[in-house]
Amino acid sequence: MMRGNVPACALLLALGLSLAASVSAQQPPQAPPAAPGQTPTTSTPAPPALEPKAIEILKASSSRLAAAKTMSFTAVVSYEGPSRLGPPLVYTTRSEVTMQRPNKLRVITPGDGPASEFYYDGKTVMAYSPAANLVAVTDAPPTIDATLRAAFHAAAIYFPFADFVVADPYKDIADGLAVAFYIGQSQEVGGTTTDMVAFAHDNVLVQVWIGVKDKLPRRSRAIYSNDPTQLRHQMDLSNWRLDIPIPAGTFTSARATAAKRIPFARPEPPAGPATPPGATPPPAAVPPPTKTR
Repeated sequence: MMRGNVPACALLLALGLSLAASVSAQQPPQAPPAAPGQTPTTSTPAPPALEPKAIEILKASSSRLAAAKTMSFTAVVSYEGPSRLGPPLVYTTRSEVTMQRPNKLRVITPGDGPASEFYYDGKTVMAYSPAANLVAVTDAPPTIDATLRAAFHAAAIYFPFADFVVADPYKDIADGLAVAFYIGQSQEVGGTTTDMVAFAHDNVLVQVWIGVKDKLPRRSRAIYSNDPTQLRHQMDLSNWRLDIPIPAGTFTSARATAAKRIPFARPEPPAGPATPPGATPPPAAVPPPTKTR
């Protein structure tokens, strides 16, 4: 999920409130202090850090995604960046994602900034900027997982929904998982009934909404504990289509191929503040770049 800089959950105030309420509800009642001469009453044992129901829901969703040979979906990501006045501003991107296991991926991303297109056909990656008509091309590893890692390390390309298209989504969640608990159900997200689950690693707390019937994620929200500005991130997922026919030519672009070539490398850092000090991203995923206006 959104664990973890380029195009990408501690939670927003509303999430913080809901988690606080849920945590409070899960706390065992404390026995009153024993009166002088009385034997203290033993309190109820604390619930497990990894609640079985929460793990079951996360595993079911991950299994549904991992079993899909092809899929497409829409990811709308809203993330905060610091402003000159102090309080954060919100930026939004929308990605139309098409995937075919084990080695094909297309991501078309318009948003609050220049649009971008990403094509991986099993052999080559193209990162294309339509407005500038520039393309970066490189040879690619033979799997989606390896290509996503290589694209990040070589060119700082990251997608916040990466955990949904890898071969084993639950493995990415389980790595370093410290806390997971069930919050309850929602009727207000994604046009369906969803189960809400919260889980935490050492530097991020995430809340996810997962469809009760179809086991597909509909929303993810997070905050990073090592980000001193506590910027907040949200991703809404819709238009899920699994195991669909994929037309030939989906994972390449004649226009991108004909564009002016530039190196497949990390972009120059933008002017102004970069990622807040202390907001070191985890290896699996990273937060989006900050912007200042």
